[in-house]
Amino acid sequence: MRIVFFGTPAFAAYSLEKILQAGYNVVGVVTAADKPAGRGLQLRESEVKKVALKYGLTVFQPEKLKNSDFISALQSLNADLGVVIAFRMLPEMVWNMPKLGTFNLHASLLPQYRGAAPINHALIEGETKTGLTTFFLKHEIDTGDLLLQKVVDIDENDNAGTLHDKLMEVGAELVIETLKQITRNEAKPFPQVLQGNEKAAPKLHRDFCRLQEEESVFNNHNKVRGLSPFPGAWIDTQLGPIKVLKGKPSALPASADSENIRIEGRQMFFRCDNGWLELLQIQPAGKPIMEASAFVNGVKGKK
Repeated sequence: MRIVFFGTPAFAAYSLEKILQAGYNVVGVVTAADKPAGRGLQLRESEVKKVALKYGLTVFQPEKLKNSDFISALQSLNADLGVVIAFRMLPEMVWNMPKLGTFNLHASLLPQYRGAAPINHALIEGETKTGLTTFFLKHEIDTGDLLLQKVVDIDENDNAGTLHDKLMEVGAELVIETLKQITRNEAKPFPQVLQGNEKAAPKLHRDFCRLQEEESVFNNHNKVRGLSPFPGAWIDTQLGPIKVLKGKPSALPASADSENIRIEGRQMFFRCDNGWLELLQIQPAGKPIMEASAFVNGVKGKK
């Protein structure tokens, strides 16, 4: 079976390598263009491209997915199946090209958390379980017929980084199992059924990432977890915006203090609707990530 793979970040690269190690025939890889990064703005290859070059695969990095030269090159691969993981939206002429269609790995139990940021939003919503889904692509995003699903527990100490890594590993296993079923002609796609309680997972914007004093300690704590380590929840303070990478609900009683930040000894707290969130790890604007206690010591030292 001739497979064309679409993906860009580490989440996709991990599955690509597992596909290759399992002996599947990947005839082409489509990934994002190299981007300038670092102080020297040197071009950096995507994680998927690094794996593809390691295995000597043909790599395509089109700026536009409807480019006629790219479409011709894709057609020449004569692919039987497309696999998409963490890539931008494909036009129909691309996902419909392989003879058996194209399937996607999504980091949620569809139809829950359709959208660009399912890992983040599951944590922000305080879920204790999430999962992964493989499904065939169709016109509307994240709505195609389901192939396989796997439930994954969310630990109370998980953040977006640790949950990402869990799902990356389990997701690769699910992709391999999906490929096995399709290869053996045992796949049985079934339509998604909406229950009316589905939650969305839209792209994360800066305003959304701000912690709100009107929200409960529980909700703000989960937002911190869901946005750490990237892009990071943040708060406004008299010293400027500060990212919050780790926190925990505090036993301090709620108060009517006018300031949203409270310092007690070497501890730093953010005021919420029903109490205080202790800030444990932060990143002040223009500064490296640090323990909140070190930041408090620095502030006190300047007085």
